[in-house]
Amino acid sequence: MFALVSTDKIQLPAGAVVRLLATWQDYQGLCQQRGENSIPRIKYQDGEVLLMSPLPKHGRDAHLIANIITTLLDYFQCEYDAFTPVTMELPQESGIEPDYCFYIDNWQAVSGKERIDWSNDPPPDLVLEIDVTSYTDVNDFLPYQVPEVWLYRNKQLYIYQLQGQSYIIQNHSKYFPNINLQDIIFRCFQVAYERNTSAAIRELKQRLS
Repeated sequence: MFALVSTDKIQLPAGAVVRLLATWQDYQGLCQQRGENSIPRIKYQDGEVLLMSPLPKHGRDAHLIANIITTLLDYFQCEYDAFTPVTMELPQESGIEPDYCFYIDNWQAVSGKERIDWSNDPPPDLVLEIDVTSYTDVNDFLPYQVPEVWLYRNKQLYIYQLQGQSYIIQNHSKYFPNINLQDIIFRCFQVAYERNTSAAIRELKQRLS
């Protein structure tokens, strides 16, 4: 059994991941003790809590790819809502904190809501996760039935789509079927790390125009 401790007393070096046996009540207690802070990130599944302290690279990469997604959605004149940070919870079963959630097909179902009922409201249509420390598993999103998950790992974008009860890797996103995402992301990261994120997004908008 996991002895509940305060997140203030858990000193995690940047990039570290800690696994602890825990109950659902332990997980909720840790989330409450963390309060409004976003660090450490906390995940619960199968009687285990994982805590992770993100590297600065994690947040920068997440911000850049999220900006790429919103730029493409705007280019195709798609209506959407996006959330970060957000905690997805199914009581006694799962608690996860994806980097970004996008409602595209189902944006109207959550429009104006201050809280989302993950047991009854539709899941995000697209979730983005940046994995620098092997903290993320695409199957974390299976209980929520998220239709599409983007996982960015080792400078490579992996696109997973839900088919039945499994995630299958795909070459293209259902939302941007005719876009070479690998090429766009490679170029945006090149510009962002040579200059900055704003320069990368400006260049992407020019390429799309």
